[in-house]
Amino acid sequence: MTTGENRIHYAAPDLPFIDINYLGRAGYIGIPVFDTGAGFAMVDTGPAISLPALHDGLAHLGITLSEVSTVLLTHIHLDHAGAVGTLARENPKLRVFVHERGAPHLIDPTKLWESATRVFGDKMASIWGEFLSVPAERITALKGGETIEVGQRRFRVEYTPGHASHHVSYFDEQSGTAFVGDTAGLLLFGGRMALPVTPPPDINVESWLQSLDKIRSWAPKRLFMTHFGVPDDATKHMEVMSAMLQDWSERVRASLDRNGSDAERAEQFALSVVDQLGHPQGVDMQANINFAGLKDGWYGLARYWRKKTGKR
Repeated sequence: MTTGENRIHYAAPDLPFIDINYLGRAGYIGIPVFDTGAGFAMVDTGPAISLPALHDGLAHLGITLSEVSTVLLTHIHLDHAGAVGTLARENPKLRVFVHERGAPHLIDPTKLWESATRVFGDKMASIWGEFLSVPAERITALKGGETIEVGQRRFRVEYTPGHASHHVSYFDEQSGTAFVGDTAGLLLFGGRMALPVTPPPDINVESWLQSLDKIRSWAPKRLFMTHFGVPDDATKHMEVMSAMLQDWSERVRASLDRNGSDAERAEQFALSVVDQLGHPQGVDMQANINFAGLKDGWYGLARYWRKKTGKR
């Protein structure tokens, strides 16, 4: 069993984050927790099924949930926001920041839950746990362009769609850290490679590239990525992400002109990405491929191109 101590990592000396060991997998979801001088703040929550690990990590940091005053949500996908309603129930003082497109789905999660159920079926409870509503008066809806003051810390907010239409990113001026959710993709092979996260339903490549430009304009010292951690070079990482996103987009567009079923096209795309990645020594390729969701990535980009061009 992973202990609280082993779950604690550091993006910077004063910026711990908790590996919530999602479904027993280390290095999948990280939740930053930091002192604002007026309570603690978290960026995202992870899903409710991982709350025991989150509480364990908080305890190792010497924090209780009652001391957490603020949650900054990057977006409302269940791996990022699934536990927020449960945390709000457990801590009546908790306030939640989220993009205005996501706010209604926190107040009434019915449609979001139904949408996810169409994908995950009867596995919902075992994969995610519960998804409770957040009282409307505890939510601050964001447009992008705001500056949020949380205690002694100031966070600049940008609307960063592309992965999701309800995605925002936060820049902590004190530490120079940009909390980018899924906008900067995910890290594979112990942080050695960046990959886009492109599942359905609302991938938009043009918007995504613009979002990466917005993050670059902050000139962050570091990026924090929910999946998982901090790349060595923020500037290089975003360059690689931009190039990879455009490359994947073109591969999927070209695949729509070839014969075959969608299942066959998705399989061929996944295999082509595996070939591109190679087989780094000492890496469990299958685990990383499953983590990356390569076949789902094809479907998200195919939906984008079909909406854009009318192709079937």
